[in-house]
Amino acid sequence: MTDTHASPETGWRDQLDVLESTALAQLEHAADAEKLEQWRVANLGRKSALSDLMGRLGKLDPEERRTVGGAANEVKRALEKAFTMREETVHARELAEALDRERIDVTLPGRPPALGALHPITRTISECVQVLTGLGFQVAQTPELETDYYNFESLNIPAWHPARDMQDTLYVRVPDLVLRTQTTAYQARVMTTQQPPVRIINVGRCYRAEQTDATHEWMFHQIDGLAVDAGLTLADLRGTLTTFAQRMFGSGIRTRFRCDYFPFVEPGVDFAISCFRCDGSDSSCSICHGSGWLEILGAGMVHPRVLERVGYDSKRLTGFAWGMGIERITLIKYAIEDIRLFYANDLRFLEQFR
Repeated sequence: MTDTHASPETGWRDQLDVLESTALAQLEHAADAEKLEQWRVANLGRKSALSDLMGRLGKLDPEERRTVGGAANEVKRALEKAFTMREETVHARELAEALDRERIDVTLPGRPPALGALHPITRTISECVQVLTGLGFQVAQTPELETDYYNFESLNIPAWHPARDMQDTLYVRVPDLVLRTQTTAYQARVMTTQQPPVRIINVGRCYRAEQTDATHEWMFHQIDGLAVDAGLTLADLRGTLTTFAQRMFGSGIRTRFRCDYFPFVEPGVDFAISCFRCDGSDSSCSICHGSGWLEILGAGMVHPRVLERVGYDSKRLTGFAWGMGIERITLIKYAIEDIRLFYANDLRFLEQFR
């Protein structure tokens, strides 16, 4: 007579077979990395049915536990092997799809990298320096952090002068250290170490506590020129500046001197050029607004007191000097209406100067 009751081992074996076949069937439907991870957690993780079954082995007899445990480990190894194979297949397919999706057509023409260009201020400085060095001037470099003496006293600007006002000057250490308000501050520095003839220019940044608007910035660039020798006159100054203007703006440019005041020159003048676009014939001109003239810098003959402060003989030597804002030259040259555009880092503006 046949025994109709299955042994405990047979019951465990049936559970393991069902668990294995169900897990393998589910694995076939795991088509991506996310689904594979979900399958691994559900079937091989710490809270999986297989782990739960193996956790109950301790309640069996030693002989039965050894048999069932061996079978459970075989199922676990089979599932791990199946998972590894499926994972490799899925990863290989995903990689192939990604490579096909991101495939580069090597027959297409290359994309050249975007090239930068000189900032309009840098370009103008380079052009100005090239013209002035061609006229025999040497470039001098002096500190932006300047003493009160070189920035003011040496330039005939005493302590009571309005230019010393705290609202105009940025003091680093009151009262003797400032951020230079003008590149003219270099003149005494150079002249105390060099005997005439002197022909130098100084290029650099200047700083003033200005209210920023379309024509003013708290930081700006200047080029300052100085020539000292025996017999220099106002005619030499005008000839130098006229040559500079014609090389910068065109050979047909006319120039104009008008009286002006600067503490470190006597006499002082403002230097203007004729409008290179309309010459005053167009009242709607965006450069001169119909006036026909554009003031570009201040200049004059070096004040005798400035020469005497550095030990020069003001009765034998004369000199001329000028100072011009690079931003103003650039605004005029390229018909730009707002100085703030130079420092706004707007590529739409800067790319026009490629």
